[in-house]
Amino acid sequence: MAIGFTHLRTFHAVAEHRGFTAAANALGIGQPTVTTQIKELEQRYSVELLLRRGRQVELTDAGLALLEITRRMIKLHEEADELLNSHGRLLRGQLRLAAVGPFHATEMIAAFRQRYPSVRVNVMLGNSEQILASLVELRADVAILAHGMDDPRMHSVFYRKHQVVVFVNHQHPWFHRDSVGYEELAGQPFVLRERGSTTRHAFESAMQASGLTIEPVLEIGSREGVWKAVEQGLGIGVVADFEFVPHPNLRTLRISGETILTEYRVACLQDRCNSAKIRAFLSVVEDMKAHIS
Repeated sequence: MAIGFTHLRTFHAVAEHRGFTAAANALGIGQPTVTTQIKELEQRYSVELLLRRGRQVELTDAGLALLEITRRMIKLHEEADELLNSHGRLLRGQLRLAAVGPFHATEMIAAFRQRYPSVRVNVMLGNSEQILASLVELRADVAILAHGMDDPRMHSVFYRKHQVVVFVNHQHPWFHRDSVGYEELAGQPFVLRERGSTTRHAFESAMQASGLTIEPVLEIGSREGVWKAVEQGLGIGVVADFEFVPHPNLRTLRISGETILTEYRVACLQDRCNSAKIRAFLSVVEDMKAHIS
């Protein structure tokens, strides 16, 4: 008995929804059909893919491995459908964008939507480690990252570089200064993003290269949280210069000496470079770069 796309799609739905009833509802078929197709799949290859726990299911090791394959298979099927539907017409569908912050993401989305208004854009935000994982796990089509890449699975294009600066609140003795030296930063209380943050990594690496160390008094998983904590006087913040939003109670200071830079890139999986929507987005980014002064 040949097992085709239908059986694998059914397995994917059960694995993603962790249940037969939910999978049947998602696929628009009866639950007995779902049960039969999963049974046929397991019997055909003499493998256990799912463990039944009442109404819930868990994946075996084989099931987890197969899920990674079906994720790619379903995504390629969706892209084939989008390609055929959009051939000879305006591009349509949905683009899932993951980004380390909203600043470059919003300007790219605005330019992309101006050219392709029929494409919906969904955005997820996180730190660089989370965003990279979203690409690998096919939860995002394209990503904006704040660092260079040395990963053979990835295709990336350079967008911009930005300087890392520190910022303090209006009661801090440095508030009226324009810059601060590396040595002055050592031993100061810092409010930092979590360890997956590229800006934090760039700053800590530069300090370590200068033989200096810092100890954060607080770690917060969002830029807004860091800014609020600095405003309340809990410590000094670190941010890429273009991300800082002017505020009457906060001031940025350049770090004198060697400039600390973050490199923003747009990335996708190598084997998805031919996706019509990804090619279109990268083309828009290249055009934007050409107009950056």
